[in-house]
Amino acid sequence: MSGRLVCIGDSFTEGVGDEDPRYPNGVRGWADRVAEQLAAHTPGFLYANLAVRGKLAGQILAEQLEPALDLRPDLVTFYAGGNDLMRPKVDIDGLLEDYDKGVARLTEAGARVVLFTGVDGVEDALFRKMRGRVAIYNEHVRLMAARHGATLVDMWAMRPLRDRRLWSADRLHLNHLGHTEVAVAVLDALGAPHSLKPAGLGPRETVDPRTRRRENIAWAKAHALPWVQRRLRGESSGDTVTAKRPALAPVE
Repeated sequence: MSGRLVCIGDSFTEGVGDEDPRYPNGVRGWADRVAEQLAAHTPGFLYANLAVRGKLAGQILAEQLEPALDLRPDLVTFYAGGNDLMRPKVDIDGLLEDYDKGVARLTEAGARVVLFTGVDGVEDALFRKMRGRVAIYNEHVRLMAARHGATLVDMWAMRPLRDRRLWSADRLHLNHLGHTEVAVAVLDALGAPHSLKPAGLGPRETVDPRTRRRENIAWAKAHALPWVQRRLRGESSGDTVTAKRPALAPVE
């Protein structure tokens, strides 16, 4: 198994939603869990995480790709585009064309690359409206993975990720249960031994429409409105954030 893991991307890879003050940037996430499991079975294992919340795909390619290549990784996880898909307008074809070039750079350098499809938001009233965009994005990613021999983690097919209990209060980021679910999927896709277990929460409670509306209104005020206001001001949640693990280092 790989001894030099580099992860690039946005909040999904940084670990936002899985808050833990013991970790850099105050978040843990699936990538840290994957690194911990790989390190337990790989002598001399090194891990870097260059992901920064709020980044668009073009920013990830411009700011993280070259530093990642400079670290000479033999395993790279690469997810980008989620923030682009949430913008009012997005050129999905153009976005994935640039994404493809980035994947090509990594595979040509000898790295094994792990890619991700987007999650199916069918059970959420807001994110259900984005299903068409995400589906187009996913088809591009599947073709890209096949073209470059990348390992694909198909989150669209991961039905547990439709369960709101695996998401943080902002509904945009996975919580510790969701991040663990993704870590299991990544390790399984790599064929790596691990001791992680999915949540297995069982059936969900039925929520009456009145309670659901009240929850949605509270969420909109606490999370959706601030997000829109940041967009209008041209601000990003990652403007003052730096990579949590900018250099390859042992996993402690």
